[in-house]
Amino acid sequence: MFRTSLFVAAAILGVATVHATDTDNYTHSINQWHAGRVERLTAPDGWLSLIGLEWLKEGDNRIGTAADNDIVLKAGPAHLGVAKLAGGGEVHLVLASDSGALIDGKPAHEATLIDDMKAGDATPTTVNFGAASFYVIDRDGRKGLRVKDTEAPGRKHFAGIDSFAIDPSWRIEATWVATPGQTLEMGTVIGTIDKYPVPGKIEFTRDGKHFEILPVIEVPGDTQYFIVFADRTSGKETYGAARFLYIDPPKDGKVVLDFNKAYNPPCAFTAFATCPLAPPENRLDLRVTAGEKNYRGSLH
Repeated sequence: MFRTSLFVAAAILGVATVHATDTDNYTHSINQWHAGRVERLTAPDGWLSLIGLEWLKEGDNRIGTAADNDIVLKAGPAHLGVAKLAGGGEVHLVLASDSGALIDGKPAHEATLIDDMKAGDATPTTVNFGAASFYVIDRDGRKGLRVKDTEAPGRKHFAGIDSFAIDPSWRIEATWVATPGQTLEMGTVIGTIDKYPVPGKIEFTRDGKHFEILPVIEVPGDTQYFIVFADRTSGKETYGAARFLYIDPPKDGKVVLDFNKAYNPPCAFTAFATCPLAPPENRLDLRVTAGEKNYRGSLH
């Protein structure tokens, strides 16, 4: 971590300036963060492994790679099994006798699948077949299969992440204004709207102008706050829908916005994610020339 003297608040600019002697330390810390980000993204079960997002219809859904299935997978046996979606949202899977699939790593003929919302902090029921797998996601009551493959083209042909040059001036010390009871609605790329609690408002100054941005509590109990934002680089140098940023809770009425850690949502890398869109409240009339740029390997 940095020495307490590393950052000096510049009241006029609203930034925490890095002393020249500590610039290398700061650059190293951002590079380390970036390396960890790439490691998570390219992990065998990371976002680049996605090969499908298949929404279930009520009743029986035949699953497999053969064309006569209701859900045609890109990997796996010709006829994997049948997933039955009940009216109450329960998904029950019966595997074909010769599927070779495992449920949570164990041989089984059938199981009721726990989706990602019901699983909470635990892992949803995962069905594995060769290098591929799926689990059920719940998005505003819609149930779908999130399908992954360790041999996915997106993972095998990852093009790397382009970013703006690291600029310590984009590590901004901002003012925290508590907003108890406030919520924020965010649309998603699949047309749903999610509502999140807003713990406070962040105010900062850049280039002599005043800006505000709203973080949310993504999951109850999270130790960091989540920001979904867009700016005047969005849709040009950076991903159009939004970029993401996490911050630590306030201390002494201040928070740190480090835009050098602004990163692309999964939807920048795959068409099979369900990302939030930047809400109007977080669309900054400002060019944030820090953090990740557009993914050059995107095919969607």
